[in-house]
Amino acid sequence: MATETGCSLDSGSRRAGAWKLPGQRMLSPERLALPDYEYLAQRHVLTYMEDAVCQLLEHREDISQYGIARFFTEYFNSVCQGTHILFREFSFIQATPHNRASFLRAFWRCFRTVGKNGDLLTMREYHCLLQLLCPDFPLELTQKAARIVLMDDAMDCLMSFSDFLFAFQIQFYYSEFLDSVAAIYQDLLSGKNPNTVIVPTSSSGQHRQRPALGDAGVLDGVEASLFYQRLENLCDRHKYSCPPPALVKEILNNVQRLTFYGFLVALSKHHGINQTLGALPDKGDLMHDPAMDEELERL
Repeated sequence: MATETGCSLDSGSRRAGAWKLPGQRMLSPERLALPDYEYLAQRHVLTYMEDAVCQLLEHREDISQYGIARFFTEYFNSVCQGTHILFREFSFIQATPHNRASFLRAFWRCFRTVGKNGDLLTMREYHCLLQLLCPDFPLELTQKAARIVLMDDAMDCLMSFSDFLFAFQIQFYYSEFLDSVAAIYQDLLSGKNPNTVIVPTSSSGQHRQRPALGDAGVLDGVEASLFYQRLENLCDRHKYSCPPPALVKEILNNVQRLTFYGFLVALSKHHGINQTLGALPDKGDLMHDPAMDEELERL
């Protein structure tokens, strides 16, 4: 099973004054040598401090009954446990990589019984589940995740929980990166054939490219080697999270040509990328959560 989506502190990390976030090892001397501002930026500490202060001011009358110190203790405990994102606004749950991983794990744990029961749901129904955890979750992101699964099929088709979940993980966690990938793909595709109808931008939903009349070859996609060269440069300069370049290279080395959605499907099914994110278990363990099962049995 993948690493728990949360922070953990042991005696060594307490002495170092450091958090251990999902997928991270204990701090090396090199990490401890980071300048203060760089360390704070990498861990998004200021984001959590600002949010904690806002929460404190908003609920100051209730908090005054048990003290500010206890409030901050409980707030950062919830950050470490990954429960701080529940029922929060979308702008907050996407604010940091840890928040995104925490939301993914919360969604899986709350609704894995959908998959356990073998239920198939539509895109709209999955969106309703997402809104139970985040009321203003944007429909566009759910549509993009569903399109990875359904490709050219109608968007009201039924999807299994596991298919949707792993597609949603990629689209949600790497959303900014994938917007840039879509633009690169469009550039390569338009340069290959001037008669090609280009994939729309992210604002219009990133529909799958379709061939112009009489053009049967466009669905072959683009050359994988050229695509990787552009993505390698993108990973080097991208300020948002992106998949490990070595794993992207591994995917693209296995094919000569691919389409944009073929690339997204490969990302969503890649075992190494799922392990890197550390939010979800392997697909074979998706329906198993002994800790949650034990808690449900007590209830």
